[in-house]
Amino acid sequence: MTNPYPTLLSPLDLGFTTLKNRVIMGSMHTGLEDRAKNIPRLAAYFAERARGEVGLIVTGGYAPNRTGWLVPFGAKLTNKIEARRHRVVTDAVHEAGGKIALQILHAGRYSYQPLSVSASSIKAPINPFRPRALTDRGVRWQIRNFVRCARLAKSAGYDGVEIMGGEGYFINQFLCTRTNKRTDQWGGSAENRRRIAVEIARRTRAAVGDEFIISFRLSMADLVDGGQTWDEIVALAKELEAAGVTIINTDIGWHESRVPTIVTSVPRAAFADITGKLEKHVDIPVVASNRINMPETAEEILDRGDAQLISMARPILADPNWVAKAAADAADEINTCIACNQACLDHAFVNKHVSCLLNPRAGRETELVLSPTRRTKNVAVVGAGPAGLSAALNLAERGHSVTLFEADSEIGGQFGIAKRIPGKEEFSETIRYYQRRLAREGVDVRLDTRVSANDLVGNYDEVVLATGVTPRVPAIPGIDHPSVLTYPEVVRDGKPVGESVAVIGAGGIGVDVSEFLTTESSPTLDLKEWKQEWGVTEPEAAPGALTTPVPQKSPREVYLLQRKPGRIGAGLAKTTGWVHRAALKAKGVHELSGVNYERIDDEGLHITFGENREKPRVLAVDNIVICAGQESVRDLVDELTTSGVVTHVIGGADVASELDAKRAIEQGTRLAAAI
Repeated sequence: MTNPYPTLLSPLDLGFTTLKNRVIMGSMHTGLEDRAKNIPRLAAYFAERARGEVGLIVTGGYAPNRTGWLVPFGAKLTNKIEARRHRVVTDAVHEAGGKIALQILHAGRYSYQPLSVSASSIKAPINPFRPRALTDRGVRWQIRNFVRCARLAKSAGYDGVEIMGGEGYFINQFLCTRTNKRTDQWGGSAENRRRIAVEIARRTRAAVGDEFIISFRLSMADLVDGGQTWDEIVALAKELEAAGVTIINTDIGWHESRVPTIVTSVPRAAFADITGKLEKHVDIPVVASNRINMPETAEEILDRGDAQLISMARPILADPNWVAKAAADAADEINTCIACNQACLDHAFVNKHVSCLLNPRAGRETELVLSPTRRTKNVAVVGAGPAGLSAALNLAERGHSVTLFEADSEIGGQFGIAKRIPGKEEFSETIRYYQRRLAREGVDVRLDTRVSANDLVGNYDEVVLATGVTPRVPAIPGIDHPSVLTYPEVVRDGKPVGESVAVIGAGGIGVDVSEFLTTESSPTLDLKEWKQEWGVTEPEAAPGALTTPVPQKSPREVYLLQRKPGRIGAGLAKTTGWVHRAALKAKGVHELSGVNYERIDDEGLHITFGENREKPRVLAVDNIVICAGQESVRDLVDELTTSGVVTHVIGGADVASELDAKRAIEQGTRLAAAI
């Protein structure tokens, strides 16, 4: 068979060892690293990805000492006892035919505990703790701890280490004038500011010998004021190469940056050109990263010569067999990461174990086992939204006979609406994945088919009801006025909307609809447009690669309203909510909270504010879009249960208070594992 991705799947000779292909599973802290009892789970998690043919796995971050903890009592590698425990992980990966490197991550001022240290005593805007500024002696002690951590990693069986030098963490804090106000040999000039990074690399190489991978995660665009200049970044890369670094991995942006770098609205491979600029200045392999999720994108980057390796964290979380599927010319069967962050980074930032919205087994490989069934059943799944798709596919993969009924003309449910929202086009990849996999597993998919209880009773051993939701229509006088539309009518059905619109309901759907209404074309489809929108420039043009944002002009005047008082969007996810709020602000959306909806008539939407119904106002809008929640569709439940049919209710049909694809897909997966 012809190799479909000849560069991506070709081996890379590092001199002393060879990587089987050009794919690195990038570092992602799962939370399993923080407790010794979870090491077997961590080993199973990595081993599954090694079996999926990843060229090199990089672990989540391990602190070289307590001051570098991400969180109190978090992951660290500081002694031989801890190193011995890691043998379970490295042995599992090696037995599966893989290679693995341990990431050394010192959080610096991002450490969420009072022992934190940094180049200078400057508190991070995302952290309540002010770090202590290190003395000269303290800096040298930190360097020795990095070296000790690398030496311990080698003794634990790792094939290498990755030194985290980006993302606004400890080393990055020394590199930038934003956080380094020192006047000694570790601050001031660019040469002094990069001294700690070079010393760590040089001494690590001396400690581990020549035949050990050292990757350095280098911030190539800090995306913050006071970031590094391009000349400083290039000079650092050259010195790291001379110090013995094997690979330079791309890092983009700090956690406190106001430019999104990994959410779904960021164009694919948005920063690969920056990696390509650096690649021309060094002779060691460089790695492209950020929003690369499909083989054709990775192959294009490599073929252009922008990098020699591709790093993907969340895509390998979503599909551990990503590389194996690419090699089998089955890219259409890859469960593509949609960069939603809901079960990965949103979990990580609240100290929950990381998993994946699309792949609930991620991080739960020893717990959520989908083994072949011993007794084949005939199962009907009603509803082809996220919950029903997950249940149907996993049931079929276990060996059950599955019929999937869908009243609409296409599968996807709420994902079919979401994929039309600007910045959420990736959701269409999930629908493509399920279409392909359902066909491969022989699921009988019946579209445009609304079933009754009579159609199901006596014909199936068990029934899964994943009938989803219908938009809730609030009891507002005049709600049947011709100007009123539901969000599916606007987004999915394309009903015309005027130049001024009021959106009732400011939850996740209301925010999405407001972005839909204020966007003429999607910036995710145009990299140049997206960079203008967020103020990203060429790294040579400005320190931190920042410039003045120039957002698109909204084609409409939009009012986004919510009943409860307080900031709109406060309940949105931690890693993506700020992006949506910033986008709405840039488009000039009027945000009104504490609103009472009095009536709708030819004049528009009549509102008042607060418990006393004060400040009456009329929004003279052309249309009013209802995004006021959903109601479960459960009309088959009673008939089926009364008839004695074993019935399971999942997804929005189970709970409709907040649309939650993460819960829906996990429910479908767990149910399939249990039937």
